[in-house]
Amino acid sequence: MRMLEVDELNVRYGAVRAVRDASLHVEEGELVVVVGANGAGKSSLLRAVSGLNRHRGRIRLGERDISSVRAERRTRLGLCLVPEGRHIFGRMTVMENLQVARWGAGSRRSDEIARVFGMFPRLEERKHQVGATLSGGEQQMLALSRALIRRPRLLMLDEPSMGLAPKIVAQMFQIIREIHESGTSVLLVEQNARMSLSIADRGYLMETGALSGGGDAGEMLADERLHETYFGKNGTGAGT
Repeated sequence: MRMLEVDELNVRYGAVRAVRDASLHVEEGELVVVVGANGAGKSSLLRAVSGLNRHRGRIRLGERDISSVRAERRTRLGLCLVPEGRHIFGRMTVMENLQVARWGAGSRRSDEIARVFGMFPRLEERKHQVGATLSGGEQQMLALSRALIRRPRLLMLDEPSMGLAPKIVAQMFQIIREIHESGTSVLLVEQNARMSLSIADRGYLMETGALSGGGDAGEMLADERLHETYFGKNGTGAGT
């Protein structure tokens, strides 16, 4: 089944056309990555799909057309975005952040929090620690955990490795791989093109608001033109 289908999506900020006639899809259980240069429109694309940006075009989640559905309703239908910058509640403890996410999902089950603690033992160790005092990697783990408590049908990740130390970046990609292998469909926007394509099934290239060059992630990873133009010599690519 096709989990997500986006057709001719357009996003404007005044006179600026941030996303232009973008079409993509994510099959059930698939991990798809969108790569491209800084300012290409990748974050605007994710925000539109999640309902946070006004847009034109068609968006389907499973069998349902959600093009005119409000953002909070899209979340309840199983579409969850972990935004760039994490946006945790910095004055709340780890446990309080997770409790808010659980209540927002309409769940009173304590085992949902136990489940994410099983995935992120470090968070359980710091469950009484205030969010703002966590390291960057721990904050990203907390942001991911808040989304996973909702048991999303489609998890969208916007630059999850941004600002993290290389060792933590590798750990974060391993976590994303495990989430994907557990059966969750994932749409990933990442500045680290080499690592994101190495764990993805398929990829899209975004240039000045338009999607192009989509295909098998392994083939994209081996494309010398993409390496030279978009990934840079170290293969990490640019930001959003």
